Amino acid sequence: MELVYQSMLSYQPVTSSPPILDCSVDATFDNDSQHLSGLRPFLEAVKRDIDVIKQFLPPPTTNAPYLIAVWKEVLSSPPPILAIGKSAHVKGKKQPQNSAKSTGVKVDVVADNGHTWIRVNTTKNSKLLAEFREIDSYLTDSDDEHGDMAGPSPAQTEFDNSLLRTGRALLAAARDNPVLGTDTRPEIILCLTRIDPDATDQDGNDPRIALTIDLLRDMGLSIKLGERGAITQPTDSAPTTLSSPPVLIPTHQINLDLSILIALVSDLTHASLPASADAAHERFIPTTAYVEWKRSRFRAKSGGGGDGTNAGREDTDDAIDSSQHSRALAEQQQQEMQKGMLQDIHERLLACDPSHPTDATPHSQGAPVPVEFWTTPEARDRCLRIVSKIGGPAEKRRAAALFSTSSIDDDRSATEQEVLYWADSRFPRGFLPLPPIRVFSTPESESPPPLADEGFFNALEATCRALLVPHPHASPVEVAGEERAEGEIQRVSVLRTNSRLTTHTVQSMLCGAARGWTTLTANRTSVRAILREVKTRGYGVETRGRGAGAARHAALWIVDPRSLAEGMRSDVDTINPVPV
Repeated sequence: MELVYQSMLSYQPVTSSPPILDCSVDATFDNDSQHLSGLRPFLEAVKRDIDVIKQFLPPPTTNAPYLIAVWKEVLSSPPPILAIGKSAHVKGKKQPQNSAKSTGVKVDVVADNGHTWIRVNTTKNSKLLAEFREIDSYLTDSDDEHGDMAGPSPAQTEFDNSLLRTGRALLAAARDNPVLGTDTRPEIILCLTRIDPDATDQDGNDPRIALTIDLLRDMGLSIKLGERGAITQPTDSAPTTLSSPPVLIPTHQINLDLSILIALVSDLTHASLPASADAAHERFIPTTAYVEWKRSRFRAKSGGGGDGTNAGREDTDDAIDSSQHSRALAEQQQQEMQKGMLQDIHERLLACDPSHPTDATPHSQGAPVPVEFWTTPEARDRCLRIVSKIGGPAEKRRAAALFSTSSIDDDRSATEQEVLYWADSRFPRGFLPLPPIRVFSTPESESPPPLADEGFFNALEATCRALLVPHPHASPVEVAGEERAEGEIQRVSVLRTNSRLTTHTVQSMLCGAARGWTTLTANRTSVRAILREVKTRGYGVETRGRGAGAARHAALWIVDPRSLAEGMRSDVDTINPVPV
């Protein structure tokens, strides 16, 4: 048991990951893939058994044989392991009232990405022999009963026992819980670690033991007899893992969501960097003019009235809100100081061209491969509305340059757009192929190009389509959003089924997934939410694969956000701190 406990402490689940390129500063997106459902309670059960064994000599009967056998299956079963101690429910089977525990069928190990269920049973021959003796006694009692007054007989009309009932329960649960995204039931492996059908009569045997095993196999269960090999002492060497998939790269056409459009025009992205963290915080100390603008905006919303209490609360709320906003901008500025967002995108695009040197500097001109940036009409329109309302002069100029109505076929117009966009930026003109940002004319491609790694793209596309189907009882406001007062930015429309996802975010992801293009986003929360939706709908997220068939292109690309910040700066007199 001590070896089992030490093995569990050093255990690292082997998992595959979705094709998501996480380039944020923390880059912790895949850490949750190391969480194994049921591992913690199983570890606690092992620890309790160890404590009992140490406390009593000789030790009482414990669950040690079962716990050891289950852990051996975890170590030996095909990865990825999804759960330990899962409860699978059978449709139509009601849970008894006043029952605190689930009445589902227990599955000890869910392996092979859900394709294999393993149940460990530590029943001995002696336990089955006791069941057979009880069955035989019923048959004898039935033969001794005569007359019309005899009651119902408990004698079996067909052969049955506890192992056969376990097998039928597992099959029913597997039938009602197919592998996510398929109609296929998982394979069931029943491990009978202490059943020996070849034991001698003196050691305890009965032909019905072998008959039970044959019947279980006839049902469709895989039967494993005996125990697996001993657990070895954990070492400091790296855990066994699946072969590493290739490094993800973006596609040559990149779909931009709203969060990235804002980041591309943000003062944080382009302005010269402060000399220190303290200077970054000082850059965004709220000015008196900004705070007064916030107060006047609050008064306008409330109709211009208010007593002294409300005025005091208003001052406090303004101070808290401004302080939090300033801290958030300072943190984003420090992230930019560690590695600029445009610099990171530039280097990732260089990686798409193996003939280009990898030691790119901020003075490198342009991208070495033909890259196109695209976005949806909704993301473009909302970006322009937001920037026009709260953006600074330079941010407004960049947004206008990105989405100029001039024809991009006109070299002079394209050049003017480029000059306007890169003016006053710390990056050289043409550092990225911006502008222009092209705008989709249709929600999706009529004939998306085939990709070898289209598995996750297909899953993401199907999920987005399902999410965007209006709820039959939803009102137009709930589906399309809510119009606000004149001058206010339109309220963001969230999905009725998932408040963490906005309609325009899902539409952006759909446009990228349907075409097999990478979607670049700074919205980590939405990526996590969409992955949960993908798994909920049964498509799975472990569709990147391994080896030669593994996905090379990132379906989603995450960077850190950059908010509009020019209007909050306090270090440049020429910048108007009050949005126009």
